[in-house]
Amino acid sequence: QCGVVKGNTVTTLKHFNSTYELFHFAESTGKQMEEVIADLLTASTEDYQSLVNEKRILVPLNHPDPYRMWITGTGLTHLGSAASRDAMHLKISGGQESELSDSMKMFKMGVENGKMIDNHPASQPEWFYKGNGLTVVNPGDSIPSPSFAMDGGEEPEIAGLYIINKDGVPKRLGFALSNEFSDHKMEKVNYLQLAHSKLRPCSFGPELLIGKLPADIKGRSSIRRNKEVIWEKEFLTGEENMSHNISNLEYHHFKYDLFRQPGDVHVHFLGTSLLSFTDNIETKDGDIFSIEADAFEKPLTNRLKIQ
Repeated sequence: QCGVVKGNTVTTLKHFNSTYELFHFAESTGKQMEEVIADLLTASTEDYQSLVNEKRILVPLNHPDPYRMWITGTGLTHLGSAASRDAMHLKISGGQESELSDSMKMFKMGVENGKMIDNHPASQPEWFYKGNGLTVVNPGDSIPSPSFAMDGGEEPEIAGLYIINKDGVPKRLGFALSNEFSDHKMEKVNYLQLAHSKLRPCSFGPELLIGKLPADIKGRSSIRRNKEVIWEKEFLTGEENMSHNISNLEYHHFKYDLFRQPGDVHVHFLGTSLLSFTDNIETKDGDIFSIEADAFEKPLTNRLKIQ
């Protein structure tokens, strides 16, 4: 069942059991999804925290056919904290181009030309595929790490959520907190292993933020082990803290005909500026990831389950 969040209260909507259904109804009326919601509100409410505690929350967008749900993302898009930003600028501005790693060259392209202006595409970002709807984990549920994995770590991000309408036009429904869970040890072996390291489950939600994403978002990512916080840091996101703007990331994803098939759902991760892995944290079975941000009411939490 769909609902609208306000503080710790969730007001349910009548008639529709999924955001997917709600979107197609709005399309049929020629209105935006947020325009039809007001007429669908009921008098029935739920306590938001109770829904979280009882693990009754699903991801805010899915597809009735999980094989028609694309999970993708882009990296090297964030400037990071002020200190890391200054260090990064110093590194890419000094020395010879040939001395930079491929990743640094890609980051430099975004810093110098990552903002799409007046519908003119900017630099092409890094892009990766994570899987389909079968890899999606609901908020509060366990994220499985396969037995062959070398590592399993969080990536606190914002994801854009999209449905392709009947005319083949991508329609952004909004944004969600997300954990773009990855195998960082595998990626570190060689950057050509990135594709393998990204083929892991992920989670997003518990909310869908409809409308424009705030330009400056402050968040916090943490890991709890046996009720003790073993790692915690703030992260920055939103376009003020990114080398690419969202329109450029969307253009370079949806420019492919493959990704504009009517009825398909897309969850596109927009990148991160923070990883516990870079602080030499090794995750263990049972660790709980928590990701929160000031643009959202509740955090996204998931427990690590090593298979």
